[in-house]
Amino acid sequence: MSITGSRRQAAIAFIFVTAVLDIVAMGIIIPVLPSLIEEFAGSNADAGWINGVFIALWAFMQFVCSPIIGSLSDRYGRRPVILLSTVGLAADYVLMALAPNLWWLALGRIIAGVTSSSFTTVFAYMADITPPEGRARAYGLIGAAFSAGFVAGPLMGGFLGEISPRAPFWVAAAMSGLAFLYGAFVLPESLPREKRMSFSWRRANPFGAMMLLRSHPELTGLAAVTFLLHFAHHVFSAVFVLYAAYRYGWHAWEVGLLLAMVGVLDMIVQGLIVGPVVKRFGDRTTMVFGLFAGAFGIACMGWAPSGFWFTLAIIPNALWGLAMPTTQSLMTQRVSEFEQGQLQGASMSVASIAGVASPLFFGAVYAWTVRDGTPMPYPGLAFYLAAAVLLSAALLGWAVARKADRADAAEETA
Repeated sequence: MSITGSRRQAAIAFIFVTAVLDIVAMGIIIPVLPSLIEEFAGSNADAGWINGVFIALWAFMQFVCSPIIGSLSDRYGRRPVILLSTVGLAADYVLMALAPNLWWLALGRIIAGVTSSSFTTVFAYMADITPPEGRARAYGLIGAAFSAGFVAGPLMGGFLGEISPRAPFWVAAAMSGLAFLYGAFVLPESLPREKRMSFSWRRANPFGAMMLLRSHPELTGLAAVTFLLHFAHHVFSAVFVLYAAYRYGWHAWEVGLLLAMVGVLDMIVQGLIVGPVVKRFGDRTTMVFGLFAGAFGIACMGWAPSGFWFTLAIIPNALWGLAMPTTQSLMTQRVSEFEQGQLQGASMSVASIAGVASPLFFGAVYAWTVRDGTPMPYPGLAFYLAAAVLLSAALLGWAVARKADRADAAEETA
């Protein structure tokens, strides 16, 4: 039986809380993980490329596992996949809290990449319980949940990191455990048995899953936009913490506070603004505007001569949040309800390819610009390059939207 009426609203609330708890746990470690890597590595420059490698490991595991998990959720339901993920994350944070060297931290990032692949299931869950015309708003709510988690998480991580660089990992493990208990007792299943698909390795492997993205020209273009969007976004995870310490002298607390501010703005944009803007201008126009705004904001971050100006730059950058849920919404409208899990797995695989390449690229760029004797002593270069990538995504998104509008008009005329 499908979820309808008041049960749908309750299910949305349940998945919102589950996502918040998971993201809080992830956000707690952000202000301290690069510093812990630097402690093991011995220098800021070495920490730059090692942190990039760690993020790439995490993304590679997401690339491999996201379509598998998405297809498993199509076969067995969304709820068990989400619950198993939270248990795995809790165990992984314990491992990283005890890590004695870089190799153990690397293992922790690999396990985290596997277990966090269930975010594909969260998006599929929302597709199950919302009609196509309401998905941009629904994905905006999930984006707001992520943002809420990144408000509380980095703040807690920054505070705890001042006490001990290991403390945030223990608290993250507890938060993931709490997410499991909440989901086990409260979260309902969203996918009825009659709508489930048999598991197939052809669909579950990342390349097979991505074949779905070739089923419609607009879907292919949106997949490319998704790749560029995520490629640009990883400049933050790859270099921001190290960059802020190097250029502005920020510590864990200042980093956590700024990330919390970013989370508040994202929560406002995706939770409150996306719905009305999409209603007024449509998914495609909103997506393109968000991409252009994000490119401008990241360019300002690369230019910012002080922490004050960098903080101001997060305001236009927050409008980037308009692009993410609308891109997801447009993609879900091009596949059947039986393929939503596969689509989210394929989409996450595309994002994961970007997540492998981007941190390696931006980590190497940052390390090159801060190393002694570098011929390019401009640590903001990584942000300028990210802005150029996002500008490319905006131009591609505009071209895809224009072509889709013409195709829709031709269908209506016919």
